[in-house]
Amino acid sequence: MLTLPGTRHRFCDSITRRSFLKIGALGAGAGALSLADLFRLEAQAGTGSSHKSVINVFLGGGPPHQDMWEIKTEAPTEIRGPFQPIDTNVPGIQIGEVFQRLAKVMDKSVVIRSVIGAEDRHDSHQCLSGWKFNDLASVGRRPSIGAALSRLQGPVDKSVPPFVGLANVGVWKHPGTSGFLGAAHSPFKPEGEGMADMKLNGITPDKLDDRRQLLRSIDKLKRDADANGTLRGMDAFEAKAFDVLTSSRLLDALDLSKEDPKVRERYGDGKPFNFQYDGSPTINEHLLLARRLVEAGVRCVTLTFGRWDSHGDNFGLVRDHGGKLDQCLSALIEDLEQRGMLDSTTVIAWGEFGRTPRINPQSGRDHWPQVSCAFMAGGGMRTGQAIGSTNRLGEHAKDRPVHFQEIHSTLYRNLGIDTASTTIADPTGRPQYLSNMPPLRELM
Repeated sequence: MLTLPGTRHRFCDSITRRSFLKIGALGAGAGALSLADLFRLEAQAGTGSSHKSVINVFLGGGPPHQDMWEIKTEAPTEIRGPFQPIDTNVPGIQIGEVFQRLAKVMDKSVVIRSVIGAEDRHDSHQCLSGWKFNDLASVGRRPSIGAALSRLQGPVDKSVPPFVGLANVGVWKHPGTSGFLGAAHSPFKPEGEGMADMKLNGITPDKLDDRRQLLRSIDKLKRDADANGTLRGMDAFEAKAFDVLTSSRLLDALDLSKEDPKVRERYGDGKPFNFQYDGSPTINEHLLLARRLVEAGVRCVTLTFGRWDSHGDNFGLVRDHGGKLDQCLSALIEDLEQRGMLDSTTVIAWGEFGRTPRINPQSGRDHWPQVSCAFMAGGGMRTGQAIGSTNRLGEHAKDRPVHFQEIHSTLYRNLGIDTASTTIADPTGRPQYLSNMPPLRELM
C-alpha cells in the first residue's frame, strides 16, 4: 500500500507512531495485495509491445440459443417459442427478431450456433479460460485469457493494467481467475474493493504533482522505519504503483462524463434493470467503458451482462435483456469500427451453456449444456458468417460442432498468440498449453 507520512500520534502503549494517509490498496482476495505488491510479482512476467485486445461479455446464467441466433421455425409449439427470424445485412443469414441493430452489423460479426463442451454449472470460468472449472485444480486451476495475456504480454502502458474486470453485483460475475499464475495476474477491478486503487482519498492531484519529491519522501520514510535495510530495493515497484495511482489515463477511461453524450446515448444505460434477481444488471455502459479501457491500453476487459437463467418467463427475459444487448453490443461494434479499432479488438458475447428445447410449465427453459451459442465481432476475422447449426428441435449440434477451446484458440490467435507453440509453466514447472484445439479455420 502506497502511503504518505502524516502527523505523529502517541498511542496507549506509549509508542510514538506515524499515521499514514492511505492512497489505495488493490483487493486481491486473502491478504489484499497492494499495487506495489502486484508489480513486484509482475516483475517476473515477460512484456510485449503489441496492443491487440479482447472484450469478453459473459451472459451469466445461460442464454437461450434457439431464441436468439437460430430461430426454430419448423419446431412444434412446445419448443419453438414466439420469436420470428429476421434478415441481416448478409444474404442468407437470419437471427432473432429482438436483435434488429445487430442484424445491420452482421457483415462485421460472426454467430456460432453449435458451441459444445459446456459444463452444467453456473460459472464464468469456461467462457473466460476455455477450460473446465476443475482442470488443473491441484495447482490452482487454469488461468483466464486475461491473466494469460498479463503474463505473456504485460501492460501496454505501465500506468494501465493489462487485465480489467468490470465487477457487477450478483452471482456468476467472476471477472476471470488468474489460476496457477497467481495474484500478480489477477484482473484489476475498478469497482468493489479495487476501487480504492483509483482514489487518492482526499489528496488532490495538484498536491502530488512533484512525483520525485513524493518518492524521495517515501524513500526517507522507509529508511527511517526500517533501519536494517530490508525494505530497500522496493523503489521501482513503489514508483510503478504511484504511476498507476496518479496517472490520468486510466482514471479518464473510467470517467464516462468525458464521453460524447451522443455516444453514450447510442449505447444506452440498460435501465430499468429487469429480471436481475440475484444476478448482474444489464449495464449497457459497461460496454462503453470496455471500449474506453481498450483505447487506454487494456488488453483484456471482462464483464457480466444480465442474468439469463430463464427458468420462468424466458421470452419476457429475452425481449428485455436481448433488446438491451442489441443496443449496446451493436453500438460497441460500430464505435470500434469508427475509431479504427475493430480489426485489433475481438468482441465476444456468450454464456456458460444453452437452454432446453422444451418450454417448461413456467414458460421458461432450463439448463442445456449439450449445445450453446456465441456472437463474435472484429479481431481481423473473416466476418459475415454463421457457423454451425443445431437439429430441428435445437437439441444438439448438427453441423460443425465448435468447442469452447476452439473459440479460445481463435481469441488467442487474434491477439497474436499461437496456441500450438505457446506454453506457460505451472507451479510444478510443467509447461501448459493455452488450448488443446486449433483456432476456427472458418475465421482465419
